[in-house]
Amino acid sequence: MVTRKQVEEALSAVSNASGKGLLMASNGLRNVQIMGNEVMVDVICDSPVLHQKKKLEVEVLQALHARIDPKLQVKIHLIVEAPETPESTVLRGKAIPGISHVVAIASGKGGVGKSTLTANLGVTLAGMGFKVGILDADIYGPSMPLMFDVMSDRPGGIEVEGVRKMEPVESYGVKVMSIGFFAGTDQAVVWRGPMATKALNQMLQETHWGELDFLLIDLPPGTGDIHLSMVQALPITGAVVVSTPQHVALADARKGVGMFQMEAIQIPVLGMVENMAYFTPAELPEMKYYLFGKEGAQQLAHQLEVPFLGEIPLVQSIREAGDVGHPAALQPAGPTVEAFTHVAQNMISSLADRIENLPPTEAVRITTMAGCKTRPRKV
Repeated sequence: MVTRKQVEEALSAVSNASGKGLLMASNGLRNVQIMGNEVMVDVICDSPVLHQKKKLEVEVLQALHARIDPKLQVKIHLIVEAPETPESTVLRGKAIPGISHVVAIASGKGGVGKSTLTANLGVTLAGMGFKVGILDADIYGPSMPLMFDVMSDRPGGIEVEGVRKMEPVESYGVKVMSIGFFAGTDQAVVWRGPMATKALNQMLQETHWGELDFLLIDLPPGTGDIHLSMVQALPITGAVVVSTPQHVALADARKGVGMFQMEAIQIPVLGMVENMAYFTPAELPEMKYYLFGKEGAQQLAHQLEVPFLGEIPLVQSIREAGDVGHPAALQPAGPTVEAFTHVAQNMISSLADRIENLPPTEAVRITTMAGCKTRPRKV
């Protein structure tokens, strides 16, 4: 006759599904029922991962057969008591002292105006009174030196607490760091992933950013090594995804949002921005021509249940301003400035909402109203 004591002794050496501790020591055996040569047990599984659950079930079965009777009929009922996403799978890096918020600007597809938005968002936030920095993380196609008219500049050096660090180049009140400062105009950066990742981490960690309210990271198109490296390098407060209204861009933008929402990443998507939303001729300022489709990114944002931050028109002056290194948002006034200001205000509002939902130990509150010159403050 099989006894409960035999069952407990047989399972004494079986580990938990996660590999942390022993099953019996964790009170992982529940509700043992014995009827002749048949044993039914409830086993607590501390991991939701499929292969770990299967492994635990096999080990329990093998232990009972080996230590009691090979012919014993065993029925195992696994009860999962674990969070759906174990903390160990969430990638988080070390925060950089002095930087309050890190916002990643991403796009699934190239050529949708991600760098243009980053540059103009940076000067807009600076104009609102925030301290802003931009890290040009597009290693293979850096744009920030050109967009801020600092192509010939080079980062300086400074000693901080006995450590030699680089000083970012400052333009229009925004601190900028880019691989473009170190590579020649005609020099292609032909690096494999690990080398590009190392260079990016050096620019990030070995730069003396000082006190910043926002560090905007201009990510390269797609979802690859650089994106994962940034997630691992430091905690990112949130992400903004840029797309044009056309379907081919929206398909990639959907993947971009999905990347940040992956279980192993879990970065809040602050919202989507629709660039090149419509064309307005200078001689017909009241007309809107939807050359790439209408409200595509706005509709996708609603489908994915992420905020829609606003739309940027297809205006010749935005392109011209970027080409001469004078972001269009620096203009005194006009529809273009209003569009970038609207996106910036909505991003701040979305960021404040997301931060309100974080655990109290990580909470950061932004107190701001549209157009007010206020800065984020930790609470």
